[in-house]
Amino acid sequence: MKNSLTLVALSSAIAVTLGTMSVSSPAEAAKAKEKCYGVAKAGKNLCAAGPGTVCAGTSKVDYQGNAWILKPRGKCEKISLPDQANGQRRHGSLEPLMRDPG
Repeated sequence: MKNSLTLVALSSAIAVTLGTMSVSSPAEAAKAKEKCYGVAKAGKNLCAAGPGTVCAGTSKVDYQGNAWILKPRGKCEKISLPDQANGQRRHGSLEPLMRDPG
């Protein structure tokens, strides 16, 4: 009888713990990310990259300004990228950029 009570108590504790755990849905996970333009490598962008691209994987050059990928919210503009050929700094952006055209 004592073992049965212990098993019931343990089962109840596990159920309560699992019931209170935070489980994010795909929609919640998507909210934690944002479109980040100008940081994707060639062919690694997600959909709607802009003129010259049709959908995912169609960007033509590294860091194409109108190509985007999802990054954790708040990280996009902090991503370290190599400078452009003319020496200007590259950076991620929350809006399409007019640099490195495809």
